[in-house]
Amino acid sequence: MIRRTEYSSGLRVVTEEMPGVRSVTLGVWVPVGSRDEPGRIAGASHFLEHLLFKGTRTRSAQDIAEAFDAVGGDVNAFTGREQTVFYARVLDRDLPMAVDHLCDMIERSLLRSRDVEAERQVILEEIHMTEDAPDQLVHDDFARTLWGGHPLGRPVLGTRETIGAMGRDQVHRFWKRHYVPGNLVFVAAGNVDHDALTGLIESLVETGTPVSGRRSRVRDGGAPPAPSGRWDVRRRKTEQAHIAYGTAGLPRRDPKRFAFGVVNNALGEGMSSRLFQEVREKRGLAYAVYSYHAMYAETGLFCVYAGTAPPRAKEVLRVVKGQIEDMAEKGPAPAELERAKGHMKGGLVLSQEDTSSRMNRLGKSEVAHGEILTVDEVIERIDAVTAEEARDTAAEVLAGAPSLAVIGPLGKDALREVFA
Repeated sequence: MIRRTEYSSGLRVVTEEMPGVRSVTLGVWVPVGSRDEPGRIAGASHFLEHLLFKGTRTRSAQDIAEAFDAVGGDVNAFTGREQTVFYARVLDRDLPMAVDHLCDMIERSLLRSRDVEAERQVILEEIHMTEDAPDQLVHDDFARTLWGGHPLGRPVLGTRETIGAMGRDQVHRFWKRHYVPGNLVFVAAGNVDHDALTGLIESLVETGTPVSGRRSRVRDGGAPPAPSGRWDVRRRKTEQAHIAYGTAGLPRRDPKRFAFGVVNNALGEGMSSRLFQEVREKRGLAYAVYSYHAMYAETGLFCVYAGTAPPRAKEVLRVVKGQIEDMAEKGPAPAELERAKGHMKGGLVLSQEDTSSRMNRLGKSEVAHGEILTVDEVIERIDAVTAEEARDTAAEVLAGAPSLAVIGPLGKDALREVFA
């Protein structure tokens, strides 16, 4: 059900037909994100994402919005550290309209100076909104603390200073440099005909001619940045202390990523995970506590988050450290291993019930991993994780130099004795 076409320009089209649905989600993946920006224009990828919705040579921003509203569709975009994605979800009969509009936006937007100034203020408000949400902001603080001056440590939104100083010509050059056919990956899932979609795209974009085989198109991040082992406290008058604690993780293409996925699931995903049980259920120290593993080209990021009353911050950090150290030493117990596998497999299957989720999985696979695994193949790899592999991978990742970021009404040295 999955088909793929690659062209001589480097442009790629990947589709997954889903029998029985009446909709299609189309995404245009551009493998360019915040890590690709020079420091002086940090936030340019996200700035550009906003601007491409502001009008083209033949359509205004209102025209674009009205076209999708008129058919009950959705159109939006998001920016990450390694990619920017523009997507639309429409009825199958409206797919030609969605392809036309997204291609027009990406190829022929105007990037007018007045739109740059208007969106500058919108993005500054978005930065202010993040600053007012410490449970979100602490994750940016953690990445910066973990990786120091490396581009992966920068916030995707940029900063007030870089957004305030960025000019229209700088954003325009960034667009023309990176938004070329060789960097475009069209991904669609739903009631879609692959040949009809490639024909539409060929009529709108300079694709070149189809080529046989698969060329290696996965980002090479170079040498991974070393985890700093540093810590940082941002003093704020908040009701809770927001804690982010962790270390570097595995890169996207590391074959051990499935084993560590099981480890992370047992440690901090779901209501039966160790952290949920030990921090929330047994001790009542936090409402929100979880762990996650973000993967990039040459490295990854493993982080535990907890929000707690400031006087309990030391105890929460002690429990979190203890559970991480125990997992690093022993790995998951047999029952935890099987429960984590079941949680991962069930979550994967349930997440694939709609076209948007399918499109996102396809896009990530094509752009980041360089291979497209079926759901059954992913389940096989999860099932193949042994207790020994899980224990060894836990030891490899969780024994890395830890970093800590905290936002709350705490002094600089409040957690020193626990973190040391």
